[in-house]
Amino acid sequence: MNRTARRGATALLAATVLTTPATARADEAGDRSAGTASAAVLRAGLNVSLLDGGVRLPLTASLNEVSAPDGGGSADDTLLTATLEGVEDGQPFDLLRADAASASATTGADGAFAETSLAGARVHLPGLPLLSLIEVDAVSARASCPVGGQASAETVMPATATVLGRTAELSTEGTTEVSVPGVGDVTLALAQRESGDGTASASALDLNVAVDPLDLGVAEVTGTVTLAEAACTAPAPPGRGPQTVTEDQPVERPDEDVDLAETGGGSSTPYMVGGAAGLLAAGAATVLIARRRRAAAQG
Repeated sequence: MNRTARRGATALLAATVLTTPATARADEAGDRSAGTASAAVLRAGLNVSLLDGGVRLPLTASLNEVSAPDGGGSADDTLLTATLEGVEDGQPFDLLRADAASASATTGADGAFAETSLAGARVHLPGLPLLSLIEVDAVSARASCPVGGQASAETVMPATATVLGRTAELSTEGTTEVSVPGVGDVTLALAQRESGDGTASASALDLNVAVDPLDLGVAEVTGTVTLAEAACTAPAPPGRGPQTVTEDQPVERPDEDVDLAETGGGSSTPYMVGGAAGLLAAGAATVLIARRRRAAAQG
């Protein structure tokens, strides 16, 4: 019976010292090990200034936006609208029209992947319904974050685009500026790509906009418009996620000569102290049992 009690105490101490710190590490890891992916056909952050009273209205929109693991899946829409009170009589306007527009984002055991594409795209600004901000034949962006592989970002663009009614040459990277007297200025940042340790992002076109349409009660439109955006973060490789520790693993007992005050503190210190207290209690119980045996033998 005494031997059974000692074994039970040892198993309990093993579970206390080993399993509890592993649970803490799992909580710290959270869902980051699952990876992430996101894509959007268009993202706009604009300020619209009205003629009547100088009111500035923000216009923030994300069109065909998908993400994983929470949402995932894909989105397809070729006519994407936005609404801004006080502009165009409060009616919805077509921020984007396209012959084809799609976005997809997925995560899984093999990695995280996101991509988006546009064909025959025409972007319009509030107060400027007849003249497109930009017209482009086809653009796409892709971000790939495979498990155990190299993350990468890719973009595809045509050689030219029409910006505020003018043809602009597009290079594979860098910036292009278009200025139209009486209308405004647009600076295009081309093929923005970044990739690193398990992460990647790409956008085909980033437009910095400053136009003065002077129509439909709009004095000025400023801000940014991004076409074809994708990003991902790779899931944790197998064997590097949250750890599970079982009772069958050996227990490392602390050296009796080590002074706990000299060991410093860390994230697992409370569990180490609890385990040490349990070991001391088990030792005291063992000494007490031995003394009772000797007393019984002598009696």
